[in-house]
Amino acid sequence: MIVLDMVMNLLIESCPSYKERSEKYMKENYEEGEERLLYLEMSDLAEHIVALYKKEQTDEFDKLFETIELLHTEGNHEVRVLASVGLLEDIQNHILRDEKLTLAAFETYLGTVSLEWWTHLIYFWEGKSDYLGGPVKK
Repeated sequence: MIVLDMVMNLLIESCPSYKERSEKYMKENYEEGEERLLYLEMSDLAEHIVALYKKEQTDEFDKLFETIELLHTEGNHEVRVLASVGLLEDIQNHILRDEKLTLAAFETYLGTVSLEWWTHLIYFWEGKSDYLGGPVKK
């Protein structure tokens, strides 16, 4: 089972281009021994992922999105929530800031469970469900 302490290492292993940026982020935002704010780190990683896409540098995407799927399928509850509400939602938010990008463009990279949560996020923000993962309103 994947736990929170494992998440960033797994994501960096699957997206090595983020390693240097992550190290810089850590130095700029944390004192030694300080508790990590993983949701903020997810936002930074999401920005990196969308930037890679915009530069058409998607060679790491297969492994990266396999890892995101693994977080959804092998992670404990906290990890699954972080993968959805932390990372996927932040990717969507960064996409929506750019008029040239669409949410659908990223769907081809998502695994089955990740795509399900991706869609749940969209439905929730569009007001089509009352809560994340809830049924679609008729």
